[in-house]
Amino acid sequence: MIININININKHFPILQSAFRQFSNTICKPCQSYQRNYSDINTFKMSKIITVFGATGNQGGSVVTHLLKDSQITQEFKIRGITRDTSKPAAQELAKKGVEVVTADLNSKESIRTALKNSHTVFLVTNYWETANAQVEITQGKNVADVAKELGVQHLIFSSLLSGTKTSNGRLSHIPHFDSKADIEQYIRDTGVPATFYMPGYFMSNLDMSIKPGQDGALTWYLPVGKDAKFPLIDIKNDTGKFVKAIIKKRDSVLGARILGAQGYYTAPEIMDQLAEVTGKKTAFVQIDGKTYMGFLPEFMAEELLENHLFIEDPGYYGGEGLEKSHEILEDKLVSWKDYAGDSDAYKA
Repeated sequence: MIININININKHFPILQSAFRQFSNTICKPCQSYQRNYSDINTFKMSKIITVFGATGNQGGSVVTHLLKDSQITQEFKIRGITRDTSKPAAQELAKKGVEVVTADLNSKESIRTALKNSHTVFLVTNYWETANAQVEITQGKNVADVAKELGVQHLIFSSLLSGTKTSNGRLSHIPHFDSKADIEQYIRDTGVPATFYMPGYFMSNLDMSIKPGQDGALTWYLPVGKDAKFPLIDIKNDTGKFVKAIIKKRDSVLGARILGAQGYYTAPEIMDQLAEVTGKKTAFVQIDGKTYMGFLPEFMAEELLENHLFIEDPGYYGGEGLEKSHEILEDKLVSWKDYAGDSDAYKA
């Protein structure tokens, strides 16, 4: 006999669960498997949500990957990935892994409200280079901050950078992809949303595009900085998630803090020497003047990338701050430049 009962499951769930347990324990031992299923449903319903912007990109994708690998995280949180197109293969792969994949338009607060509904923790990465317009990026970041405040998000993790203009005392005022993120960071702080600021270093993958064979066949890196400039390198695809996972698990101790996302500081000669060691190829670092350097680049970004590198030389990518304190929160080993270079296809040809 099948009895069809139409009730409000949310309203009556605790009562139903108690009654079901009593019934299964006293009458129907085989039904204990269903009792466990009810418990699973309750756990799922009570899971907190981590929402990750850019879930199929370098930073967001790394975050999702490392969260899914951590049993403590997956027991406590449900993961929601934000992407522009849920039909793309990368988004579909996330869905197969249990990620709730949704779209969001950062220019629309209404769209962001839907994306952040019931979110406890949010990882936000904005993309200056999508429009190369700092004001667009700033507006998008502020939109997310406003909605996070409105919805009561308990932890907003923003991928930020130092202000080139302020940190250099106005000397380097043409690095908008740094300044825009610094502006968003300050706005988030002003809203009062509980937040932590992840500061990604210099991408190792950028070196793949910059180091090329010269006329003599040597792998050569032309730079407008000297041999003592220190590059804080990070394997952005592999290691962003290690930092963000640690930030989530150490939330209370890192609220308001900046976590410097780099494996280590390297000078250009050290980078090229280690590249030679793992590839067996001749390498060279060549310092050039700013005008020559700008001539290698598209006009719209030439001055920006020149000043970006001058900023690394002085006052320093992180203003001279060490990495030790940021490394203390980590559970996972970071990828070194030597390990990255040895695995990269860019240097195997």
